[in-house]
Amino acid sequence: MNRIIAAILVASACVGCAHAQAQAEAPARRLSLADALDLANGKAPATDAAQAGVEAARAGRTTAGLRPNPTVQTQVENVAGSNSYGGFRQAETTLMLNLPIELGGKRSARIAQADARTDRALIEAAVQQAELRYQVTQLYVDAVAALRRAAVARDQLRIAREALGAAQVRVRSGRASPLEEQRADVARINAQAGVEQAERLARAARDNLARRIGRSVDGALDEGMIDAMPAAVTGPALPMATEGTLAMAAARADVAISTAGVQIARSQRVPDLAVGPGLRRLSATNDTALVFSVSVPLPLFNGGRAAVAQAAAEQSRAEALQRLTEQDVAQAITSAQAEADNAATAARAASGPALEAAQEAARIARIGYREGKFGQLDLLDAERTLAQTRVAAIDALAAYHIARARLERLTARAPE
Repeated sequence: MNRIIAAILVASACVGCAHAQAQAEAPARRLSLADALDLANGKAPATDAAQAGVEAARAGRTTAGLRPNPTVQTQVENVAGSNSYGGFRQAETTLMLNLPIELGGKRSARIAQADARTDRALIEAAVQQAELRYQVTQLYVDAVAALRRAAVARDQLRIAREALGAAQVRVRSGRASPLEEQRADVARINAQAGVEQAERLARAARDNLARRIGRSVDGALDEGMIDAMPAAVTGPALPMATEGTLAMAAARADVAISTAGVQIARSQRVPDLAVGPGLRRLSATNDTALVFSVSVPLPLFNGGRAAVAQAAAEQSRAEALQRLTEQDVAQAITSAQAEADNAATAARAASGPALEAAQEAARIARIGYREGKFGQLDLLDAERTLAQTRVAAIDALAAYHIARARLERLTARAPE
């Protein structure tokens, strides 16, 4: 029996080791942009802060709908006096219940402002969500572009090494001076430094993305996403409407909050009442009697005009900021749209005919240099042009996707 149990334990341990080894050897899953957005959404402090703001605004809405609390008052009269009023023999004890009555629409004005603040908190949460999408997209595109640039740098290093080998052959055969070998070696050293710099930037971009999503980026990225390009559009682009965007919705919510503030200030000018019944006990005769009270404050020193003027000024300020926001949003959308279109044009040119021409020129220069038809300077110039064109294509593609993400951020629709 003991042998059977031992065999089962050994088999279980072997299965566990094999499973752990399989997990260690399994390649890390590719991290797509959608995955990065999902991970960042669950780890973003800004999202948590916005959600806490929504909960606070909803709690404020509940508080605004509550009526003022009643008060209980106890009063003892005719005690500790002289002659017959000494002690408590002639004491009159009164117990009062005061019920405040709000007039002028104070409660409804508070509720209206609380509702406006809740709407503003919901819009702010949507703003933070859109901002998070833009930041993660920008970091993801930067990481992919950095990987592409590192690949270009490694390819240029390979070409520089091949050029150095060709130069050494030419020098040994007496077809070229040792100066060509020195130039080729300098180009190789510069290419090696370029690889180190590009790989360092690629690691930094990956680390920045990992910090934003709250997880290390071990797997590969979707490098193909950066190649997605729209079809060329002729003619001017149609302007995008600013109505319904998050920025405009936030400005309108601020106006609603200030408008409700004006209503609150006006309602404060109407005095409230405090009424309530009471019970009075007369110690001299041991009798009880009912008492009714009504109190009204007199607005002699503070009539509320200054508060109304302040609230009206805040409302005018919010309305002016709304008009300014409309202009700023329209300007930002127009700029982002033009930036995206220009980046798309540059990417199509750099990735298409320009890149093909640079590749063909570099290929011809390599063949001609090996055959002695072209000089080394022609080869170096062709290789430099090819590298610059490839990097320009990557930069244009990255600029296009970042501009598109910014445009989506500016035109994001406000929640209902």
